[in-house]
Amino acid sequence: MEAIVPKWVFLTKGRGQHPEKLASFEQALRDAGIAPFNLVKTSSIFPPHCQLISKEEGLKLLRPGQIVFLVMSEISTDEGHRLISASVGLAIPNDAHLYGYLSEHHSFGQDEEEAGKYAERLAAYMLATTLGKDFDTGKIWTGKENVFKISDTLEVKTTNITQTTTGQKGLWTTAIAAAVGRT
Repeated sequence: MEAIVPKWVFLTKGRGQHPEKLASFEQALRDAGIAPFNLVKTSSIFPPHCQLISKEEGLKLLRPGQIVFLVMSEISTDEGHRLISASVGLAIPNDAHLYGYLSEHHSFGQDEEEAGKYAERLAAYMLATTLGKDFDTGKIWTGKENVFKISDTLEVKTTNITQTTTGQKGLWTTAIAAAVGRT
């Protein structure tokens, strides 16, 4: 059997509101552009040599009903005025032969910047520990935007996709963020 390894990944996000929780999740999928696909959640490895492409490019390469693999963060609330956030952080090493890492983070009360930076730092930390390095992300930030130095030769660039939204009384509110890949 041939290995299923994504060749490209795109990032997307969405939000939805509806009296039914499942329907609010569906609305979030529609907002993200990924509702017409059969979604299979996976864990958090960004394959070696995988390309990060735009959402627009990625959606053009998919067909309705297709099985699509993704790493997704989701969160829902039925509380009015409750701030929720769903974020996926991505850490990609400067060596394309190495794999990267995706982290899922969802929270209450964090704004987009706070949740996104948390997800990025988590992805960088998880990648470093899988490579046998243990560190404090606050001490390895290089000063360059979104770059962490894990060793003398290994730097990791990070990014995130984050959706925040506020709950409305009487409705379920859902936020999702996803990294969608295809072979």
